[in-house]
Amino acid sequence: MSKPDAVNLHIQPRASRSEVVGRHGDAIKIRITAPPVEGAANEELIRFLATRLNVPQSQIRLLSGAGGRRKRVAVDGLSGEDVSRRLLAPSRT
Repeated sequence: MSKPDAVNLHIQPRASRSEVVGRHGDAIKIRITAPPVEGAANEELIRFLATRLNVPQSQIRLLSGAGGRRKRVAVDGLSGEDVSRRLLAPSRT
């Protein structure tokens, strides 16, 4: 009875910069600069997550929520707990 090891995200498109904001209920809130048009925000989210988690974009899978603000993602090779911990850690930029 195991479900995919994934993380819930709440996305805010058209932000002034892409960044992790913090918790939003049971999700992690992320601001993305791209608009929610023709998949641009999803593409930017994948790029942002790959950079932030230091993994190739090909390891990140969008499991659900492609057309909405609430998304569920999995990262091959990382547990959901590891992804959450890395995203919520202070940024080194």
